[in-house]
Amino acid sequence: MRLKYFNFTLLFACSIFMFSACTDLAVEEVDSIISENEDGTFSGDPTELLSSAYKDLSTFINQDGVYSLFQHTSDEMIPPTRGTDWGDNGIWRTLHQHTWDATHAYVLSSWNILNERAFKCNQILASNPSASEKAQAKFLRAFYTYQILDLYGKVPFRGVNEGVDVDPVVKTRAEALTDVIKDLNDAIPDLPSDVTNSTTATKGAAYALLARLYLNKPVYTASNPAGPYTFDAADMNKVIEYADLVTAEGYGLDTDYFNTFASSPANNPIIFASAEGTPQNRWYMTLHYDQNPSGWNGFTTLAEFYNSFEAGDARLGEAATPDGSGFSGIGTGFLKGEQKNDDGDVIANSRQGGIPLAFTEAIKLSGAQTDEGIRVIKYHPADAGNYIFLRYADVWLMKAEAIMRGGSSSDDALSMVNTLRTARGASTLTALDEAAMLSERGRELYWEGNRRTDQVRFGQFSSTWGEKTNTDSYRVLFPIPQQAMDSNPNLTQNEGY
Repeated sequence: MRLKYFNFTLLFACSIFMFSACTDLAVEEVDSIISENEDGTFSGDPTELLSSAYKDLSTFINQDGVYSLFQHTSDEMIPPTRGTDWGDNGIWRTLHQHTWDATHAYVLSSWNILNERAFKCNQILASNPSASEKAQAKFLRAFYTYQILDLYGKVPFRGVNEGVDVDPVVKTRAEALTDVIKDLNDAIPDLPSDVTNSTTATKGAAYALLARLYLNKPVYTASNPAGPYTFDAADMNKVIEYADLVTAEGYGLDTDYFNTFASSPANNPIIFASAEGTPQNRWYMTLHYDQNPSGWNGFTTLAEFYNSFEAGDARLGEAATPDGSGFSGIGTGFLKGEQKNDDGDVIANSRQGGIPLAFTEAIKLSGAQTDEGIRVIKYHPADAGNYIFLRYADVWLMKAEAIMRGGSSSDDALSMVNTLRTARGASTLTALDEAAMLSERGRELYWEGNRRTDQVRFGQFSSTWGEKTNTDSYRVLFPIPQQAMDSNPNLTQNEGY
């Protein structure tokens, strides 16, 4: 039987509707690079499949789907409904309020997307790849599987030569973690050491992902997903070990914070990024209709998060100044107060009778005015680089946290945090505890998709913020989508759903 291979960019748009095929981990194709032979064995073109797997990374640039589960459920982003805009039958509000259920569209689409991409990596590995292709496929499979186990706590697996009538086995969170760590360690010998190529799997990317996995291992192996978590010194030492290996590869901090997200960062701060598309959704999803480029007037940060920064912290960003670029109406970092165009004139808010456009700290989840909420720009439309998944400052803070949690190192956690804060123009701290560490990670990594995982690890995901009053602890995991449950009897629902 011949399988067709369809373009996965089409899948991004329609995967939400493809319930039965997606939840069964079946992959349909249109360019004839995979096939199932008459004897039931699998064959494919590993080079083409690997190229397609890298292109699949573009799904993480979208403002919905996977990104929304990691980000909108956290305390640093809010998706306000403005009139009828962004209402979408409550799909965004339920994420902020922690009231989603097993039928939530993004819970389903993210499950489908991540499992499909992990399955494609299985296909690469079954297609007689070269040693380099095999290593890259194992890294990518680890990258996707890590997110499945983080979000859902269960990971289905089907071999490529098993038919759709075979129900995928389901691995526990701890079992999947063991598999991911093994994939990365198996891949490392055949991955390149290349700090100048962040859009291909490298040793540095594998080391960075291993550091993240060991830092979160207490969460992923806990008997209760909501904790409490026990941070074993041996695991924290592994975080330190892999963080040091990242440093030894030649990665470093770009002392110009926003330059990291531009097209020519300095000192190799980017470890792994996507070469597909641009990060344009990151500015479109937040900019006002009347700015240049015209945005979708969507997401903002919360006042409490904005006020966690001190004056002078470069991560707050800078207001734009007229420079003739066509983009001077858009600053970097947090856009607050009156917004000006390229001529230095205050922008008129055409949606509110032409009054001056001035972004406010106050923001409502429902019924917000078009100027409410502080906007966020990390990738600037004038000079945006590739969309980043792993960068050195994250690794730096992971090492500091591991030391704080009992790992052994000649470095000092407080000194490391203060080194970073000094580079960002912030004052030094006199003490470091969990609250301070979580806050510092937020200030450094805001809107990059890390916050939910961090809040869970620090035991803060069930707290309250904004208009989120629900404190259900079981929501540290998302539900298994109902369609997946219906198609695979080996799946059981997560507690609470």
